[in-house]
Amino acid sequence: MDCIFCKIANKEINSEIVSEDDNFVVFKDINPKAPVHLLIVPKIHIGPVNSLVLKDKETISGIILKAKEIAEKVGVAENGYRLIFNVGKDAGMEVNHLHLHLLAGKPLQF
Repeated sequence: MDCIFCKIANKEINSEIVSEDDNFVVFKDINPKAPVHLLIVPKIHIGPVNSLVLKDKETISGIILKAKEIAEKVGVAENGYRLIFNVGKDAGMEVNHLHLHLLAGKPLQF
């Protein structure tokens, strides 16, 4: 598979990994939009939100709980953070692998 996020999860491509467990890898975005900009990525290849089915519900709940855990770990939980799923190219989705952006570290504007 030619998926950059799968290659990062499989350690075929280096990345600044912040956290990793059996299900998710969390790494710094290479083009950050905030002082803290992390990507939370399932290790298994799964398509974007539009491709999700009922069997994916554990992955979806897991990715959000992982975001909460990471926000606490990196010290942004108290001041706040933003979670973003981009869906489709018009929303800015560049990699066709489910991922959640965690942005924090300054007041974020819409």
